[in-house]
Amino acid sequence: MDETVAEYIRRTVLKIPRDEIKMMLQKWGFLSEAQLQTLNFHQMKDNISQEVVQLCEENSVDIKQAAVLDMIYNHIYQDKKIWSVYQMKKSGEELECFDITDFKKKFKRRIRSALKNVTITFKEYEDNAIWIRVAWGTPYKKPNQYKPSYVVYHSQTPYVFISPSVLKGNIPLLCQALIVASNYHDIREMELRSHSLNSLKDIVFKRYSQNFQTYTPKPLQGGNVEPENADIRIVHENRSEKERIYRLNQEVFGSGPQPKLEFAQYKLETMFKSDPKMDVLDKKEPFRCLVKFSSPHLLESLKSLAPAGMADAPLSPLLTCIPHKARNYFKIREKKGLFPESFVSP
Repeated sequence: MDETVAEYIRRTVLKIPRDEIKMMLQKWGFLSEAQLQTLNFHQMKDNISQEVVQLCEENSVDIKQAAVLDMIYNHIYQDKKIWSVYQMKKSGEELECFDITDFKKKFKRRIRSALKNVTITFKEYEDNAIWIRVAWGTPYKKPNQYKPSYVVYHSQTPYVFISPSVLKGNIPLLCQALIVASNYHDIREMELRSHSLNSLKDIVFKRYSQNFQTYTPKPLQGGNVEPENADIRIVHENRSEKERIYRLNQEVFGSGPQPKLEFAQYKLETMFKSDPKMDVLDKKEPFRCLVKFSSPHLLESLKSLAPAGMADAPLSPLLTCIPHKARNYFKIREKKGLFPESFVSP
């Protein structure tokens, strides 16, 4: 077994939590149960990794097989990567039967027609998700196994989730391979990013919906102790305002947890309004700007603005439309200067 493969396997084992090493090696499937029984999982991780490498040498594990172990780790710890959403488009509405073998063949052929030094690995999961790992090289260097790009594609949907490597110049080639393999004709980034892959899926697959039904709030409890000499009218007004904010927040965001979105970006276009007598603008051109939102948990942050007194309730549609506009992709329309015209690529 090549030394670089041995070192890669050793480093991959080292990043796995000790109590999960055996489980991931079993999922990997390249070591027999008898070989796993010989491993002492209670010793130092460095010693465990060395023993795993020795067993892999006995089985002549190659780099493609070693990459599968990395895929298993990243599937379990997918929140360690930053994921971006891309949407593909067809020229028509025709539906085609998806052939995974044909998809893999076309994908590899397109990548390797432009770059020979790549390692491409596929793994299928039960939710119709195809995980693709691409380790990039150069015309003169072998693929860098430590900085691969990850792609998650759900067959029969136009959505692709990509976690790029530091070699961002390879993203166009990756996108070309995706549309060729899946028989689409165009692909664009939706400008939604998050560490939570499942939250992004909830948004684009419409597994998450905001609740716009009337909600009757329960009486607020705790933290509402009234001062002895407080004006009863002021106390009632404060309580009513809190209940109003709580009700409006529930109507907009619902009662459940929000998808973990960390980045959203779109273009805002509206007409500048001024007194005609002032003659501020010679030409009636729209006011354009690029709006970016980022937060460790963007939607929960927006949800907390009104209760914290940092914004009026209900929140502006400019803020609450983010998950809906994400699902609608580029079909967003301007409405009274509040809604974004379209998502844009950086």
